[in-house]
Amino acid sequence: MRKRDLMILLLALAVAITVAIGVFTGSALETGSWGLSFRQEGAAPIGNAGVDQLKRYDAAYIGDTGEKVLYLTFDAGYENGCTEKILDTLKKHQVSAAFFLVGNYIQRNADLVRRMVEEGHTVGNHTMHHYDMSRISDKETFAKELRDLEALYKEITGQELPKYYRPPQGIYSEENLKMAQELGYKTVFWSLAYVDWNNDAQPTAEQAFAKLLPRTHSGAVVLLHSTSKTNAEILDELLTKWEEEGYRFGTLDELFAV
Repeated sequence: MRKRDLMILLLALAVAITVAIGVFTGSALETGSWGLSFRQEGAAPIGNAGVDQLKRYDAAYIGDTGEKVLYLTFDAGYENGCTEKILDTLKKHQVSAAFFLVGNYIQRNADLVRRMVEEGHTVGNHTMHHYDMSRISDKETFAKELRDLEALYKEITGQELPKYYRPPQGIYSEENLKMAQELGYKTVFWSLAYVDWNNDAQPTAEQAFAKLLPRTHSGAVVLLHSTSKTNAEILDELLTKWEEEGYRFGTLDELFAV
């Protein structure tokens, strides 16, 4: 082997080792939109970042994959007339969920927010204005987005907002995760979701079940949008199907206690 070829080979090997070390030690954390790769039906997907990588920043996207437990969460950027029915269904099944809310939702739907709290649901921080938080590098600006929502929630409910944060649109950066952690927050991603947010192209019930049920897995953090009419219509049957499959429903406090 010529000296030049040997040098190229050694350089490539060094790069490969560096990448491998980054993967196994969790030193590299991708920045961008949260994404999932499903490899096998009924099995947990692989996220943009690993469980251990996220744990360093008090973040998670999945729970104990050895236990048949689901963590049900809803994102709400606005009210679309569906939340009351969703809450009725959750009450019927005695399921506690988490609702990640933005500022205008709390301002315009105080009664619904108070009902969520009264019925044992967790309200989480989806930021005041639903900005792309990965573009905010200044800690005070980042903190204001979360603290303004905290103040609004306390004004409406008289309680402190639980310190759970979900990045708007799932867009994050390592620096964002660090800033949220320093503010006392735990960041909540997800391991099961589907395209339910487009009100101009809502999936049918059959399409929703076809997307959700085969991908359901132990320890799943489920993301649904409470703006979805389909979700409001299918939730009773969906919860029944999951219960029949032996799943129970956990809280975010439990998720982060794992």
